[in-house]
Amino acid sequence: MPTALTPEAAAWRGAGRVVAVGGRRLFVVRRPADGSRPGAPPLLLLHGFPTSSYDWRATIEQLPGRDVLALDLLGFGLSEKPRGEDNDLFRQADLVEAVVAAEGLEAPIVVAHDMGTTVANELLARDLEGRLSFPLAGVVLSNGSMVVERASLRPIQQLLRSPLGPLVARLSNRRTFRRQLGALFASGHPLRREEADAMWSLVAHDAGQRTMHRLASYNEQRVAHAARWHGALKAWPGRLALVWGLRDPVATTAVLDALRELRPGAEVTTLEDLGHYPQVEDPARFAAAIAAFADAGR
Repeated sequence: MPTALTPEAAAWRGAGRVVAVGGRRLFVVRRPADGSRPGAPPLLLLHGFPTSSYDWRATIEQLPGRDVLALDLLGFGLSEKPRGEDNDLFRQADLVEAVVAAEGLEAPIVVAHDMGTTVANELLARDLEGRLSFPLAGVVLSNGSMVVERASLRPIQQLLRSPLGPLVARLSNRRTFRRQLGALFASGHPLRREEADAMWSLVAHDAGQRTMHRLASYNEQRVAHAARWHGALKAWPGRLALVWGLRDPVATTAVLDALRELRPGAEVTTLEDLGHYPQVEDPARFAAAIAAFADAGR
């Protein structure tokens, strides 16, 4: 039986629309600027695995007046979920470029979380090569295992890419999802049941849980293309910030330390009591860090 969207997830669907770009159908939410912040750069929000743009819902509410664009990457949330394809981060970057062009988003600040941080790394690499189709006003990276050998991957991530992956994906359900995702949140900011159920309903939309073993391929790509993406982190000349929940059990402080070694000049905001999903755990504080970065560059 198909999984119905919860009321919260259905409301999020009502806030956006599906656009056709690059031969695919992607879900996009655009909250245009209202004129109260003239000159403020737009924000382009990239989510992580296995969730969706819904992760940014409360953060967007904490960023009034700003031009904000969030999208569901291919295979996630309310976007098209092709069967039989691994999650190609180069293709994801292509589609992000296509959405930016279709929406006329000019010189955004990219704010990326988890898997989305590596999509952002690819955008940096293309910018260095002179072939990114839009200028970047800045980049903010949050709790992503970009230096994957320093991360503490969860057993479920490893199982999904094992020979048991297809079976594990088929057996995934709301209860196990809630437990596994909840373990990534700091104890002082636990995942609410309603939030977890909304996230699961978006994962399971169009039977998306059955493709999770293929979507989980992104960590293998992080290893295969480490030289390209780490090199872009080091060499990209623009403004780059790290906003990090320090109680993250996956993208731990060891990952943050590795990124600081790669990028000594990065602007760093640490959120000592938050976990892997700081934008969900405390959206007001996360949004304040993004707003401070955006406004400092004007």
